[in-house]
Amino acid sequence: MAAAPALIALPLAFSLLLAGCAAGPDYRKPDRDNVPPSWSVQAPWRAGEPGDAHAKGAWWERFNDPVLSRLEQQALANNQTLAAATARLAQARANLAGASSAQLPQVGVAARAGKLQISGNRPLTNYNSPNFQTIQNDFQLGLSVNYEADLFGRVRRSVESAQASAQQSAADLENTRLLLSADLANNYISLRQSDIELGVVQRSIGLQRRSLELANARHDLGASSGLDVAQQQALLDSTLTQIDILKRQRGLYEHAIATLTGTAAPVFSLAATDAVLLPPTVPLGMPSDMLERRPDIASAERAMAAANAQIGIASAAYYPSFNLNPTYGFDSTSMTTLFNAPSLLWSFGVSVAQTLFSGGRIDAGVDFARAGYQGTLANYRRTVLSALQEVEDGITGVVTLDSAIAQSQKAIVSARQALDIANARYEDGVATYLEVISAEQTLLSNERQLAQLNGQRLLVSVFLIKALGGDWDNGQGS
Repeated sequence: MAAAPALIALPLAFSLLLAGCAAGPDYRKPDRDNVPPSWSVQAPWRAGEPGDAHAKGAWWERFNDPVLSRLEQQALANNQTLAAATARLAQARANLAGASSAQLPQVGVAARAGKLQISGNRPLTNYNSPNFQTIQNDFQLGLSVNYEADLFGRVRRSVESAQASAQQSAADLENTRLLLSADLANNYISLRQSDIELGVVQRSIGLQRRSLELANARHDLGASSGLDVAQQQALLDSTLTQIDILKRQRGLYEHAIATLTGTAAPVFSLAATDAVLLPPTVPLGMPSDMLERRPDIASAERAMAAANAQIGIASAAYYPSFNLNPTYGFDSTSMTTLFNAPSLLWSFGVSVAQTLFSGGRIDAGVDFARAGYQGTLANYRRTVLSALQEVEDGITGVVTLDSAIAQSQKAIVSARQALDIANARYEDGVATYLEVISAEQTLLSNERQLAQLNGQRLLVSVFLIKALGGDWDNGQGS
């Protein structure tokens, strides 16, 4: 029995002694030649240095909205798309464990007990030795080892591919989390923008109702015609229609939030509020930092590593395979003598297989793997270029929207002054009511425009955070 551990350890030692270089090219990360040294920021943009070594998780907390934070945590816990991505990561890790197990010998034990009769009329193996019918017992107990000596790296490349695929699945999971949180934030911000717009329209309705009362009073006194009343009533009816449109839009955002958080839409609701969210200041860092922060870029790079390992797996088919199959056990016709020395049996051998002619199948497999690697390389470069474009789009959006918001605020001040003047002129009888209606419409349009611009500014902040890969730590805390 002491020989059994030696037989099990022998294949490992043999493989280590004979191990050579793995087939196929070793993987090298892509260079950063196509990444610019800096962003094309414009004043008054304030750039910062993100700490990329820190966790990039709960970026939504920087909006300081407890409802948004609660919904994000609920989505991370209950969203089914995220659950599917988690399951794919578990599969990839299990696949890695299975591929890694091929680096170790497969050990098995087998036992057999039987009674058999040998035919006396079977073909002779020797004409001088006649056959006899024999009935006997057969008891066997054996230990077997099967091990592929990975001399040309097929198994190692398989492990490399499985490891890279597992890392890619982990990056895909992080990307799913980032996309989920950004999608939820976008719908939440759009819903709050609808709340603010509803508030603006409802205040305008109150103003227009008072104007309608004034028009009716002047008409009753004979100071104005019925046209003024009809025009104001038409304006009020048109504004009331906007309430229904905005409520429908709000409902769509609310239903999307319900689905993202894993809740049935019919039982989900969010109370309206006119609280104004403020966008956080997003530090940019350098473009090269983004390559390490964005999970979709990490996923594309890991896909390259997996595809590169597939070239080695395909190239290993050019070389012979070596399998070690030692066995150790006992065989006897009686249980009482099964473990006696004469019952011992063992074997040790190496099987070698080499393809001599494949009709181009191996060449085709290598060409297929190389083409697959080139495809992942192109996808990686496309992902990087798209990421750079998204960040630049976000930077431009922030700058232009900040300017537009400032201008819109000035326009509202001017529109309110114009409405006050139009009302005074109408009350003094020096202007028609059409001027009042025009001023009311201008104020309503400007106030709604400001609400929409503020919502777009928040959405661009979410877009830019997503484009940069998530949260950051600029050394000043959260």
